[in-house]
Amino acid sequence: MQATISFTPQVGASAITQLLWLIPAVPVVASGVIALLKQPKRKTAATLAIGSLGFSLLLALIAFGHVVSGWSHGNAVRETVNFSWIRVGTTNIDLGWVLDPLSAAMLVMVCFVGLLIFIYSTGYMAHDENFTRFFCFLSLFAGAMLGVVIANSLLLLFMCWELVGLTSYLLIGFWYYKPAAAAAAKKAFLTTRVGDIFFLLGMVWLASGTGTLLFYNNGGGSMEAGALASLLGQHAAWGLTAAGAIGLLIFCGAAGKSGQFPLHVWLPDAMEGPTPVSALIHAATMVAAGVYLIARVYPLMAAGSLLGGSTTALTVVTWVGAFTAVFAALIAIAQDDIKRILAYSTISQLGYMMAGLGMGGVAVGMFHLITHAFFKALLFMGAGSVIHGCHEEQNIRKMGGLKSDMPLTFVTYAAGMLALCGVPIFAGFWSKDGILEAGSHWSVSKGPVALLVFGAMLTAFYMTRQVVYVFFGHWRGHKPAHESPAVMTIPLAILAFFAFVLGLFGTPAWPWFQGFVSGREAPLEIRGLFESNVLLVMGESIGFVFVGIVLAWWLYGGKSPKPDTPDVLEKAAPLPWAWLRNRLYIDEIYGVTLIAFYAWWARVADWCDRRVWGGAVSGVAIIFRGWAQLNRLLDANVVDGTFDKGCEELSTGGGLLSRVQSGQVQAYLRWLAFAVVVLAVILIWSSRA
Repeated sequence: MQATISFTPQVGASAITQLLWLIPAVPVVASGVIALLKQPKRKTAATLAIGSLGFSLLLALIAFGHVVSGWSHGNAVRETVNFSWIRVGTTNIDLGWVLDPLSAAMLVMVCFVGLLIFIYSTGYMAHDENFTRFFCFLSLFAGAMLGVVIANSLLLLFMCWELVGLTSYLLIGFWYYKPAAAAAAKKAFLTTRVGDIFFLLGMVWLASGTGTLLFYNNGGGSMEAGALASLLGQHAAWGLTAAGAIGLLIFCGAAGKSGQFPLHVWLPDAMEGPTPVSALIHAATMVAAGVYLIARVYPLMAAGSLLGGSTTALTVVTWVGAFTAVFAALIAIAQDDIKRILAYSTISQLGYMMAGLGMGGVAVGMFHLITHAFFKALLFMGAGSVIHGCHEEQNIRKMGGLKSDMPLTFVTYAAGMLALCGVPIFAGFWSKDGILEAGSHWSVSKGPVALLVFGAMLTAFYMTRQVVYVFFGHWRGHKPAHESPAVMTIPLAILAFFAFVLGLFGTPAWPWFQGFVSGREAPLEIRGLFESNVLLVMGESIGFVFVGIVLAWWLYGGKSPKPDTPDVLEKAAPLPWAWLRNRLYIDEIYGVTLIAFYAWWARVADWCDRRVWGGAVSGVAIIFRGWAQLNRLLDANVVDGTFDKGCEELSTGGGLLSRVQSGQVQAYLRWLAFAVVVLAVILIWSSRA
């Protein structure tokens, strides 16, 4: 095996494309430097983390401007830099990075939202004794996610993907001395590993089927026509082509990272980490990685048309996403923890994104990802502001009346809530309706779009319930609440601004974002708003959202129930409420099935290790111990005894001979005379005989 690095930029690749690697590298280097600092170096750590991500944002904006400039002149930009990383025998393992509309938009979003979260964290974590370590982990996390975004190789993406998983484990379990935080970190790490196993299998299969893991390589990449045609010609099980089977395996990895049913169980528990971690993981980075992965391998997912305009892989993605959207929204209705409600909301919205990718393509799903990143980061950071102002209280039943005590937090949080609900003119309205409009044209089934419309109503209901409990009525806490410092509220205001204006770049009248990602023109046409299908979808969406808001206000508005009194819905339907409150017992089902099975299997393995393999080893040890004792017996009593006896006889004989060898000549002569006499006697005796 030989490691070589030989950069081969695409012909005509710009300078910013060749420097694109700096965007993830700078935060990673900053993380390494912060790791060497002592704990008291808090300002230095924060400055390095914020400065590095600010530098990455500057480069990301330059890259984004380069792609926009090319697109505006009618040239779709996709520039790559590939290099040979390792040579194994005659095979080169290549890595690389890519700059195209998809990566350019994601780079700006991750850097910008991440930077605001970093700044916000300096206020939220100001009194934490591990402040320096926190920013070390944050910076490493951001660098890993940016590596996922720029990767032009599925292998490089997988490396950064796993680094994201590691850093999420470190951040979720940051307060490791809390048992709940330590358990949540372990749960997140293990659950996402389940999906990653299938992802790895799909990656190996893709490498075997196409001979490369590069996405784009001047026509020779795995996402380009030649490789896809080869995969379509290879058949897998159950009527799937190799392309479809690989797509489904990769989707399993995406489902794990993006919290899709049934691998969603880690995401609500991740709320045990600090609130900035929740904002970073649940808005701009980790959970978005799964959606981004499907968008990046979309040519593979869409290869071949088996079901009237869709494929098996995209159909599975759509149904799983639509089901997850409703499933998580139902559970959110019965939660009282302000962050847990937002966590299930994130799962639900990720379902919308997946369904959007399945029914409408990359531009539709990615537009909702981008808008959601801003207003969900706003909501999580707003929740952190509420928790900070309420002295670490997270139960919405113990809050109330905060619109007067925390006016800035209330206004910005309300903007995020309206965007999430899909109220007209806010960003979430346009991106969500884009998904619903795409679903209305999906020829496979109308079931997913019906589920998504119902999910929109549920979203409006549980978010209105949350806002009423937190900001309206009267204060139900023990200590008076207070507004958060400016270092926390200013990022909220910036995000609230984008939660309002960002949707204007993807309206039916001006689908700028969709055109940018798709590489087609996007002229301003007001009549796009008045197309019959668009008006129908908008009307249905607004109607269901209005019903959800009004119903929640009717049930909860103007009331300030005591924390120990049952919820209105709990009184009306205690059994369904209990099911939803307990998250439909999915964790318990896992506990008595999969976890119980693996616990049993662990006991079996332990028994086998102790009784079978350990017994076999002990038996062999006994045999060799007996053989050793026999050898010692033979050695001591036979070999050594014989040798010792021989030595004793030789010693005795030598002693007797030593007496003869006295060195006196007279004695020798006497013995000689004695021998002559004896000899003479013998001769005389023999002659007579």
